Amino acid sequence: MALLPIFFGALRSVRCARGKNASDMPETITSRDAARFPIIASCTLLGLYLFFKIFSQEYINLLLSMYFFVLGILALSHTISPFMNKFFPANFPNRQYQLLFTQGSGENKEEIINYEFDAKDLVCLGLSSIVGVWYLLRKHWIANNLFGLAFSLNGVELLHLNNVSTGCILLGGLFIYDVFWVFGTNVMVTVAKSFEAPIKLVFPQDLLEKGLEADNFAMLGLGDIVIPGIFIALLLRFDISLKKNTHTYFYTSFAAYIFGLGLTIFIMHIFKHAQPALLYLVPACIGFPVLVALAKGEVTEMFSYEESNPKDPAAVTEGSKEGTEASASKGLEKKEK
Repeated sequence: MALLPIFFGALRSVRCARGKNASDMPETITSRDAARFPIIASCTLLGLYLFFKIFSQEYINLLLSMYFFVLGILALSHTISPFMNKFFPANFPNRQYQLLFTQGSGENKEEIINYEFDAKDLVCLGLSSIVGVWYLLRKHWIANNLFGLAFSLNGVELLHLNNVSTGCILLGGLFIYDVFWVFGTNVMVTVAKSFEAPIKLVFPQDLLEKGLEADNFAMLGLGDIVIPGIFIALLLRFDISLKKNTHTYFYTSFAAYIFGLGLTIFIMHIFKHAQPALLYLVPACIGFPVLVALAKGEVTEMFSYEESNPKDPAAVTEGSKEGTEASASKGLEKKEK
């Protein structure tokens, strides 16, 4: 289950990076964001831990369930939309819609939400709502995993690192974060077990005994999927930028993830203690591709690869300027001919 959102999320991130639809624009993580992320994550984790200690767990989980019910439906709808499009007949009345929410007026008008969708998306939203109601009423582990997989795939697809150095900062910071909160305290494990929300993938260890009603779960946090996943997706886009028709770095990092996760599970069974997955995933996912780059003599190319933020006005202006210059050059060439 952990491999699926990384593989397909990485493939969809390529299309997302090239897309022009405002509703599918990726969110670019800079080195500054990456440096702050472990601190913000630590504060959030500690805050949740204190909440569970002070307030009733039942009421907190009720609020969180409603929150993730809405988010889960939207995420699952976005995930299944490309797949469901293949099943719609050619004569399906696919009307276009746009949800636009602004503030201010005239020249001071500012867009808050600008989301474009169609009738097919509404059908997907309806199907996702069925899963949402199932999750809300039963909290079944399959419904939890469907939402968890949707969150993970959307995270890998829509969260983009701007370069490899930023990826190393993010993974390095969360490596320390994960090790400290799992080995140094009981905070991470306590929150994970108390938090009734689809922020983790679970699988029943007593499935053969109790069937689908099993209740003894092994769990993997979505952060252990999304964080390495966005780095692997970056390497896929780097592969494509090299224009060599090979995906060497993508497959290398993907294999490294499999190795790191397998090692995590092995160590967990040996020591019978919860393991911080990033302790094994981070060295593998960074180390393997860097070794391949050293062997191929492409370390400089790897660390100099840069992705611009499509939401950054400066990047848009620069892109427009380049387009204008290119158009002007073509015009001059025609004139000379």
